[in-house]
Amino acid sequence: MSSTDTSSSTGTKTVRLFVLDDHALFREGLLRLLESDNRFEITGHSGTPSTALPQIIAAKPDVLILDYDLGSQTALEFMRALQREKFEGRVLLVTAGLPDNDALTLIRLGISGIFHKQDSPESLQRAIFEVSQGRVLIDQQYLQTIVAANTPQDAPRFTDRERTTLRYLLQGLANKEIAAELNISESAVKATLQQLFSKTGVRTRSQLVLLAIERYRAQL
Repeated sequence: MSSTDTSSSTGTKTVRLFVLDDHALFREGLLRLLESDNRFEITGHSGTPSTALPQIIAAKPDVLILDYDLGSQTALEFMRALQREKFEGRVLLVTAGLPDNDALTLIRLGISGIFHKQDSPESLQRAIFEVSQGRVLIDQQYLQTIVAANTPQDAPRFTDRERTTLRYLLQGLANKEIAAELNISESAVKATLQQLFSKTGVRTRSQLVLLAIERYRAQL
């Protein structure tokens, strides 16, 4: 996380945001909403992917709020471009809808959550903050319905702690909350996650959640 400022009311770090949405009316309304929340700082916004990419790389926001349909391209192409640039921030997809296959691909590409535009502004503010804190906001029922099929895999062997950590990840808990549940340090949780990343070959929490549901749910 790159934030360094502090929210005056909460004492927590200000979450730095970038908004990419090609619908100007929605984008401007969202910016006004977020600017009124002292937990957030807007580092930039754009309606055009080609313009946004260098701005995002330069600004290094904590959370990118990304629309699915960007007019000239979809979020799939933009996420791949972010991967090539080794973007390290979190990505919350805010969309009116998207194909199931694309949702799966975007999760595999590392998005941290999918938020539907028909939900309330207050829910969106909460979702952005929770994603910034490390939560994965992808509804488990929704995720299971879009998983097309389980394919036989050579399953890795998980330790008891790894299985428990995976269960808490599926519940959407952040590292600090998992540490409290297990009565261990947050650094121990991070070490367990690194072991899980290594065993499963994924790089992000959202990818790990998807993989757990697709392949390892029976073990948990």
